[in-house]
Amino acid sequence: MGLNPVVVAVDGGGSKTDAVALTLDGEVAGRSRGPGSSPQYSGVAPSVALVDRLVREASDGREVRHTGLYLSGLDLPSEVSAYRDAVSGLGWAAQGLVVENDLFALLRAGTESPDAVAVICGTGMNAVGVRADGATARFLAVGAISGDWGGGHGLGVEALFHAARDVDGRGPHTLLTGAISTEFGMPVPALTEKLHLGELPDAELARLAPAVFSAAAAGDEVAGDLVDRQADEVVAYVRACLTRLDMLDRPVPVVLGGGVLRARHARLEQRAAAGIAAIAPSARLLVLDHPPILGAALLALASAGAGPEAIARARTALS
Repeated sequence: MGLNPVVVAVDGGGSKTDAVALTLDGEVAGRSRGPGSSPQYSGVAPSVALVDRLVREASDGREVRHTGLYLSGLDLPSEVSAYRDAVSGLGWAAQGLVVENDLFALLRAGTESPDAVAVICGTGMNAVGVRADGATARFLAVGAISGDWGGGHGLGVEALFHAARDVDGRGPHTLLTGAISTEFGMPVPALTEKLHLGELPDAELARLAPAVFSAAAAGDEVAGDLVDRQADEVVAYVRACLTRLDMLDRPVPVVLGGGVLRARHARLEQRAAAGIAAIAPSARLLVLDHPPILGAALLALASAGAGPEAIARARTALS
Protein backbone atom coordinates (compact mmCIF):
# COMPACT_ATOMS: atom_id res chain seq x y z
CA MET A 1 0.00 0.00 0.00
CA GLY A 2 1.47 3.37 -1.04
CA LEU A 3 1.91 6.42 1.10
CA ASN A 4 -0.96 8.90 1.26
CA PRO A 5 -0.67 11.84 -1.15
CA VAL A 6 0.18 15.20 0.40
CA VAL A 7 -0.18 18.92 0.03
CA VAL A 8 3.05 20.87 0.55
CA ALA A 9 3.25 24.44 1.82
CA VAL A 10 6.37 26.61 1.88
CA ASP A 11 6.90 29.88 3.73
CA GLY A 12 10.17 31.58 2.82
CA GLY A 13 11.68 34.81 4.10
CA GLY A 14 15.04 36.52 4.06
CA SER A 15 16.56 34.43 6.86
CA LYS A 16 14.75 31.06 6.91
CA THR A 17 12.39 28.86 4.93
CA ASP A 18 9.91 26.32 6.30
CA ALA A 19 8.15 23.56 4.37
CA VAL A 20 5.44 21.24 5.63
CA ALA A 21 3.69 18.30 3.98
CA LEU A 22 0.13 17.50 5.05
CA THR A 23 -2.24 14.74 4.11
CA LEU A 24 -5.52 15.82 2.60
CA ASP A 25 -7.21 15.31 5.98
CA GLY A 26 -4.86 17.82 7.62
CA GLU A 27 -2.33 15.55 9.32
CA VAL A 28 1.29 16.66 9.28
CA ALA A 29 3.32 14.14 7.26
CA GLY A 30 6.70 15.84 7.08
CA ARG A 31 8.65 19.02 7.69
CA SER A 32 11.87 20.62 6.55
CA ARG A 33 13.70 23.88 7.17
CA GLY A 34 16.45 25.77 5.40
CA PRO A 35 18.00 29.24 5.08
CA GLY A 36 16.31 32.22 3.48
CA SER A 37 14.77 31.73 0.04
CA SER A 38 13.76 35.25 -0.92
CA PRO A 39 14.65 35.61 -4.61
CA GLN A 40 15.14 39.32 -3.97
CA TYR A 41 18.21 38.49 -1.87
CA SER A 42 19.51 35.23 -3.35
CA GLY A 43 18.28 35.31 -6.95
CA VAL A 44 15.66 33.10 -8.56
CA ALA A 45 17.82 30.08 -9.41
CA PRO A 46 19.32 29.59 -5.90
CA SER A 47 15.89 30.17 -4.37
CA VAL A 48 14.27 27.55 -6.62
CA ALA A 49 17.05 25.06 -5.85
CA LEU A 50 16.52 25.50 -2.11
CA VAL A 51 12.72 25.30 -2.33
CA ASP A 52 12.97 22.19 -4.51
CA ARG A 53 15.13 20.48 -1.90
CA LEU A 54 12.85 21.42 0.98
CA VAL A 55 9.68 20.31 -0.82
CA ARG A 56 11.25 16.95 -1.66
CA GLU A 57 12.48 16.52 1.92
CA ALA A 58 9.08 17.33 3.40
CA SER A 59 7.09 15.16 0.97
CA ASP A 60 9.60 12.29 1.34
CA GLY A 61 8.60 10.43 -1.80
CA ARG A 62 4.85 10.93 -1.47
CA GLU A 63 2.71 12.07 -4.36
CA VAL A 64 2.27 15.86 -4.14
CA ARG A 65 -1.26 16.89 -5.08
CA HIS A 66 -0.77 20.62 -4.57
CA THR A 67 2.05 22.98 -3.61
CA GLY A 68 1.68 26.48 -2.16
CA LEU A 69 4.81 28.64 -2.25
CA TYR A 70 4.65 31.86 -0.23
CA LEU A 71 7.96 33.72 -0.49
CA SER A 72 9.19 37.18 0.37
CA GLY A 73 10.61 39.12 -2.55
CA LEU A 74 7.75 38.21 -4.89
CA ASP A 75 6.12 41.62 -5.06
CA LEU A 76 5.60 42.44 -8.74
CA PRO A 77 3.28 40.36 -10.95
CA SER A 78 6.23 39.75 -13.26
CA GLU A 79 8.26 38.34 -10.35
CA VAL A 80 5.47 35.97 -9.38
CA SER A 81 5.09 34.82 -12.99
CA ALA A 82 8.82 34.32 -13.45
CA TYR A 83 9.05 32.25 -10.28
CA ARG A 84 6.04 30.15 -11.24
CA ASP A 85 7.64 29.47 -14.62
CA ALA A 86 10.91 28.51 -12.94
CA VAL A 87 9.30 25.81 -10.76
CA SER A 88 6.53 24.63 -13.09
CA GLY A 89 8.67 21.89 -14.64
CA LEU A 90 9.45 20.27 -11.29
CA GLY A 91 7.54 17.11 -10.49
CA TRP A 92 5.91 18.33 -7.31
CA ALA A 93 4.41 21.33 -9.15
CA ALA A 94 2.59 19.27 -11.78
CA GLN A 95 -0.81 18.74 -10.15
CA GLY A 96 -1.44 22.12 -8.55
CA LEU A 97 0.64 25.19 -7.79
CA VAL A 98 0.14 28.58 -6.15
CA VAL A 99 3.00 31.09 -5.97
CA GLU A 100 2.51 34.25 -3.92
CA ASN A 101 4.14 36.68 -1.54
CA ASP A 102 4.64 35.46 2.04
CA LEU A 103 2.44 38.29 3.30
CA PHE A 104 -0.61 36.25 2.35
CA ALA A 105 0.57 33.37 4.54
CA LEU A 106 1.10 35.78 7.44
CA LEU A 107 -2.36 37.26 6.91
CA ARG A 108 -4.05 33.83 6.83
CA ALA A 109 -2.17 32.66 9.92
CA GLY A 110 -3.45 35.64 11.86
CA THR A 111 -7.05 36.08 10.75
CA GLU A 112 -9.86 34.81 8.54
CA SER A 113 -11.41 38.28 8.27
CA PRO A 114 -12.10 39.41 4.70
CA ASP A 115 -11.09 42.95 5.73
CA ALA A 116 -7.56 42.88 7.12
CA VAL A 117 -4.02 44.26 7.05
CA ALA A 118 -0.75 42.41 7.54
CA VAL A 119 2.64 44.01 8.18
CA ILE A 120 5.80 41.94 8.16
CA CYS A 121 9.00 43.21 9.72
CA GLY A 122 11.73 40.61 9.47
CA THR A 123 14.87 40.99 7.40
CA GLY A 124 12.97 43.68 5.50
CA MET A 125 9.49 45.19 5.59
CA ASN A 126 6.32 44.88 3.57
CA ALA A 127 2.55 45.01 4.03
CA VAL A 128 -0.72 44.11 2.36
CA GLY A 129 -4.31 45.21 2.90
CA VAL A 130 -7.32 43.22 1.71
CA ARG A 131 -11.01 44.10 1.55
CA ALA A 132 -14.04 41.82 1.32
CA ASP A 133 -14.83 42.93 -2.24
CA GLY A 134 -11.43 41.73 -3.45
CA ALA A 135 -9.63 45.06 -3.45
CA THR A 136 -6.02 44.97 -2.23
CA ALA A 137 -3.36 47.48 -1.23
CA ARG A 138 0.17 46.35 -2.16
CA PHE A 139 3.60 47.95 -2.27
CA LEU A 140 6.42 47.69 -4.81
CA ALA A 141 8.76 46.68 -1.97
CA VAL A 142 11.99 46.67 -3.98
CA GLY A 143 14.08 48.69 -1.54
CA ALA A 144 14.98 52.33 -1.09
CA ILE A 145 14.02 53.16 -4.70
CA SER A 146 10.40 52.32 -3.84
CA GLY A 147 10.50 54.21 -0.53
CA ASP A 148 11.22 51.23 1.73
CA TRP A 149 13.12 51.22 4.99
CA GLY A 150 13.19 49.02 8.05
CA GLY A 151 13.41 45.45 9.21
CA GLY A 152 16.57 43.83 10.50
CA HIS A 153 18.63 44.86 7.51
CA GLY A 154 17.45 48.47 7.56
CA LEU A 155 18.15 48.75 11.28
CA GLY A 156 21.58 47.18 10.80
CA VAL A 157 22.55 49.58 8.02
CA GLU A 158 21.54 52.57 10.11
CA ALA A 159 23.32 51.20 13.18
CA LEU A 160 26.57 50.94 11.22
CA PHE A 161 26.03 54.42 9.74
CA HIS A 162 25.84 55.98 13.19
CA ALA A 163 28.69 53.87 14.58
CA ALA A 164 30.95 54.98 11.71
CA ARG A 165 30.16 58.61 12.46
CA ASP A 166 30.82 58.02 16.17
CA VAL A 167 34.26 56.57 15.37
CA ASP A 168 35.38 59.37 13.04
CA GLY A 169 33.89 62.22 15.08
CA ARG A 170 31.10 63.37 12.76
CA GLY A 171 28.33 62.08 15.01
CA PRO A 172 27.50 61.55 18.68
CA HIS A 173 28.77 58.65 20.73
CA THR A 174 26.52 55.61 20.70
CA LEU A 175 26.57 52.24 22.44
CA LEU A 176 26.03 50.73 19.00
CA THR A 177 29.72 51.18 18.20
CA GLY A 178 30.87 48.73 20.84
CA ALA A 179 27.97 46.38 20.19
CA ILE A 180 28.83 46.17 16.48
CA SER A 181 32.50 45.47 17.21
CA THR A 182 31.47 42.71 19.60
CA GLU A 183 28.98 41.16 17.17
CA PHE A 184 31.43 41.00 14.25
CA GLY A 185 34.65 40.62 16.21
CA MET A 186 36.35 43.63 14.61
CA PRO A 187 36.42 47.44 14.86
CA VAL A 188 33.80 49.36 12.94
CA PRO A 189 36.22 50.69 10.26
CA ALA A 190 37.42 47.13 9.55
CA LEU A 191 33.82 45.96 9.17
CA THR A 192 33.09 48.83 6.80
CA GLU A 193 36.12 47.91 4.71
CA LYS A 194 35.09 44.25 4.45
CA LEU A 195 31.61 45.22 3.33
CA HIS A 196 33.01 47.66 0.77
CA LEU A 197 35.38 45.06 -0.70
CA GLY A 198 32.67 42.40 -0.87
CA GLU A 199 34.42 40.18 1.67
CA LEU A 200 31.28 40.17 3.84
CA PRO A 201 27.72 40.07 2.45
CA ASP A 202 25.69 43.20 3.10
CA ALA A 203 22.84 40.97 4.28
CA GLU A 204 24.89 40.16 7.40
CA LEU A 205 24.00 43.60 8.80
CA ALA A 206 20.59 42.22 9.76
CA ARG A 207 22.42 40.55 12.65
CA LEU A 208 22.63 43.98 14.31
CA ALA A 209 18.89 44.41 14.92
CA PRO A 210 18.97 42.89 18.44
CA ALA A 211 21.85 45.21 19.35
CA VAL A 212 19.75 48.22 18.36
CA PHE A 213 16.96 47.20 20.71
CA SER A 214 19.38 46.37 23.53
CA ALA A 215 21.11 49.74 23.20
CA ALA A 216 17.77 51.53 23.13
CA ALA A 217 16.67 49.72 26.30
CA ALA A 218 19.92 50.85 27.92
CA GLY A 219 19.05 54.47 27.20
CA ASP A 220 21.13 55.08 24.08
CA GLU A 221 19.56 58.02 22.26
CA VAL A 222 20.73 57.05 18.77
CA ALA A 223 19.38 53.53 19.10
CA GLY A 224 16.16 54.80 20.66
CA ASP A 225 15.56 57.05 17.68
CA LEU A 226 16.00 54.05 15.36
CA VAL A 227 13.46 52.01 17.31
CA ASP A 228 11.00 54.90 17.16
CA ARG A 229 11.59 55.24 13.42
CA GLN A 230 10.89 51.52 13.00
CA ALA A 231 7.62 51.83 14.93
CA ASP A 232 6.58 54.82 12.85
CA GLU A 233 7.25 52.84 9.67
CA VAL A 234 4.85 50.12 10.86
CA VAL A 235 2.23 52.80 11.44
CA ALA A 236 2.88 54.28 7.99
CA TYR A 237 2.19 50.94 6.29
CA VAL A 238 -1.01 50.43 8.25
CA ARG A 239 -2.19 53.98 7.54
CA ALA A 240 -1.47 53.59 3.83
CA CYS A 241 -3.35 50.29 3.57
CA LEU A 242 -6.40 51.45 5.50
CA THR A 243 -6.54 54.80 3.68
CA ARG A 244 -6.24 53.28 0.22
CA LEU A 245 -8.95 50.73 1.03
CA ASP A 246 -11.19 53.28 2.81
CA MET A 247 -11.21 51.23 6.02
CA LEU A 248 -9.88 53.68 8.62
CA ASP A 249 -13.18 53.56 10.52
CA ARG A 250 -13.65 49.77 10.45
CA PRO A 251 -12.71 47.22 13.15
CA VAL A 252 -10.03 45.76 10.92
CA PRO A 253 -7.58 43.19 12.30
CA VAL A 254 -3.97 44.27 11.79
CA VAL A 255 -1.65 41.25 11.85
CA LEU A 256 1.96 42.02 12.77
CA GLY A 257 4.61 39.41 12.03
CA GLY A 258 8.26 38.82 11.21
CA GLY A 259 11.13 38.35 13.60
CA VAL A 260 11.50 41.99 14.61
CA LEU A 261 7.83 42.36 15.59
CA ARG A 262 7.47 38.86 17.04
CA ALA A 263 10.29 39.67 19.50
CA ARG A 264 7.79 41.96 21.30
CA HIS A 265 10.18 44.81 22.10
CA ALA A 266 8.19 47.04 24.47
CA ARG A 267 9.21 50.43 23.09
CA LEU A 268 8.57 49.38 19.49
CA GLU A 269 5.26 47.72 20.23
CA GLN A 270 3.90 50.50 22.43
CA ARG A 271 4.76 53.27 19.97
CA ALA A 272 3.34 51.33 17.01
CA ALA A 273 0.14 50.53 18.92
CA ALA A 274 -0.34 54.18 19.93
CA GLY A 275 0.25 55.38 16.39
CA ILE A 276 -2.21 52.93 14.89
CA ALA A 277 -4.83 53.74 17.53
CA ALA A 278 -4.51 57.43 16.68
CA ILE A 279 -5.35 56.90 13.00
CA ALA A 280 -7.68 53.90 13.25
CA PRO A 281 -9.23 53.64 16.73
CA SER A 282 -11.31 50.57 15.81
CA ALA A 283 -8.40 48.55 14.42
CA ARG A 284 -7.46 45.40 16.36
CA LEU A 285 -3.75 44.63 16.66
CA LEU A 286 -2.61 41.00 16.53
CA VAL A 287 1.08 40.17 16.97
CA LEU A 288 1.33 36.73 15.40
CA ASP A 289 2.69 34.14 17.82
CA HIS A 290 2.16 31.24 15.41
CA PRO A 291 4.75 30.46 12.72
CA PRO A 292 3.76 31.87 9.31
CA ILE A 293 4.01 28.35 7.82
CA LEU A 294 0.62 27.85 9.49
CA GLY A 295 -0.97 30.33 7.10
CA ALA A 296 0.79 28.82 4.09
CA ALA A 297 -0.47 25.37 5.10
CA LEU A 298 -4.08 26.53 5.54
CA LEU A 299 -4.03 28.26 2.16
CA ALA A 300 -2.50 25.22 0.46
CA LEU A 301 -5.06 22.84 1.96
CA ALA A 302 -7.94 25.10 0.94
CA SER A 303 -6.55 25.34 -2.61
CA ALA A 304 -6.37 21.54 -2.74
CA GLY A 305 -10.05 21.28 -1.78
CA ALA A 306 -9.64 20.16 1.84
CA GLY A 307 -12.69 20.56 4.06
CA PRO A 308 -13.15 22.52 7.30
CA GLU A 309 -12.26 19.55 9.52
CA ALA A 310 -8.93 19.02 7.76
CA ILE A 311 -8.11 22.72 7.95
CA ALA A 312 -8.99 22.81 11.66
CA ARG A 313 -6.81 19.74 12.27
CA ALA A 314 -3.88 21.39 10.50
CA ARG A 315 -4.35 24.62 12.47
CA THR A 316 -4.17 22.70 15.74
CA ALA A 317 -1.10 20.74 14.66
CA LEU A 318 0.86 23.76 13.43
CA SER A 319 -0.13 26.30 16.07
